[in-house]
This record gives sequence, C-alpha cells and structure tokens, in this order.
Amino acid sequence: MKAKPVSTKTDRKERMASLFRLSHELGRDDRRMAILAEGNTSVKLSDETFFVKASGSNLGTLGQNGVVECHADVLLSLLEKNNLNDGEIETALLESRVDARAKKPSVEALFHAYLLSLPGIEFVGHTHALAVNSILCSPRAKEFATKRIFPDEIVCCDVASVFTPYTDPGLRLAQAVRAQTEKFLKDFGRPPRVILMENHGLITLGRSVEAVLSAMLMAEKTAAIWLGAAALGGPKFMTPENVARISGRPDEALRRKILKL
Repeated sequence: MKAKPVSTKTDRKERMASLFRLSHELGRDDRRMAILAEGNTSVKLSDETFFVKASGSNLGTLGQNGVVECHADVLLSLLEKNNLNDGEIETALLESRVDARAKKPSVEALFHAYLLSLPGIEFVGHTHALAVNSILCSPRAKEFATKRIFPDEIVCCDVASVFTPYTDPGLRLAQAVRAQTEKFLKDFGRPPRVILMENHGLITLGRSVEAVLSAMLMAEKTAAIWLGAAALGGPKFMTPENVARISGRPDEALRRKILKL
C-alpha cells in the first residue's frame, strides 16, 4: 500500500507530534530502554521524505530542534554502494537533509529510510532495551529471535523476529538489516514487527505509534520473562503448531486490530 503524502502543515504537525509521543514513551527513564542520546525514531511523510531523530538528541526529551527531515532517495541510494568511508557517509547524511540548516540525522537514518519504504510501515523505533540487550549480548540471541514462549508475544511481535548478527553501525548495518528483512518478507509475505541486532539493540516498526510501542514493550517483557525462565532451566518454548494456532486465531486478529497493530 502506497503511503498518502503528508501535504499540509497540519498533517506535518500531527506527524511530528506522533513522533514526539513515540519518542517520549520509548525514552522514559523507568522503562530503561534508552538513556543519554541512545536510540532513534522516525515517521514517514511521503515516499520522498521522512522525519528522523537528529544525532545526539535525547528520546525522552525530544523536541522540534532534535528532529530532521530527510530525502529518502539520497539515503536509499547508499545501500547500493560498498566500500564508502566514514567521511563519504557523513557527507551523504548531511546532503539528505531537506533543510541544510538542520542538525545531522542519526547515522541509523539509513535503516530508517529502508524500513519506512516497506508496505504499510509509517513509524520506526530503535532502542537499547535492557532485558532484550541482555539476551542479544549472549550466546542465545538468535534463539530469542526465532522461538516464542507465550501468546501475547506472538500477537504483538509476530511468529518470529528478524535477527541480524553484529555488524558495524551505519551503512553496513543498514545493508544487513535490509538483507535479513528481505528474507523475512520472502518467508512470511509481510514486514516484520521486530528486528533484533546482536550486541546492539532492537527495532520495532508498524503503521502506528501504538504498533511500534506495543512491539517494543512486549519484546522487553518477553526478554525479562525469558531471563527468569532461563534461571530455572528454560525457557520452555511453544511448539510451531501452537505458534501457528495463536497467530491464526480470529480473536487474536481482532486484538491486533484494536491495538492498531
């Protein structure tokens, strides 16, 4: 589904307000998902541009001066290139700004540009959530991505997550995220809700603030339960049949609709 362009000042203001709401929720101190300048968020304006958190801004206190509008095509074109040095990537990030006076976008604007190009994706959030990262920094990281332990995890985070082995942040990471996401699209016929990056953090994406936030919070809750279960010899994983049943139940489809997933 092609996104409807955000064409009026009111539309743009509403989109920015939604981005602030998502950012402030993800940056809350009590949630322990992002401190200092960690993490980033974005919202699609059209097929041509998007808002993304500027480098060095704080999610919990994000305001208008901490957001930059970027040309998607400038960043997407970088994904086709190899062997660019840091200086060339830095120059491209600056050139992607719609307003040359704006702050530099986060280097992770590269994967935001790609993910916002996926069908039905309007918002993206990225954090270094504490419990999730505890698992992503362990030998069991991939297992956390591919197996499920309770129904609500399936409802909010889907039947599996994309897993990306540790990759240098920036262009190479964006390329790795794209490659693994394309595999997910081929396997499941839809974009993922959660992307897990080994030794780094997680990304959640969706058509609404609620979709991104629900997946992020559920992934963190799941990780906390996972860690507790591991201390008792687990986790005990749901069978593929159980996972498929929960994913396909009509009442769970209704819950997804109510939750704007």
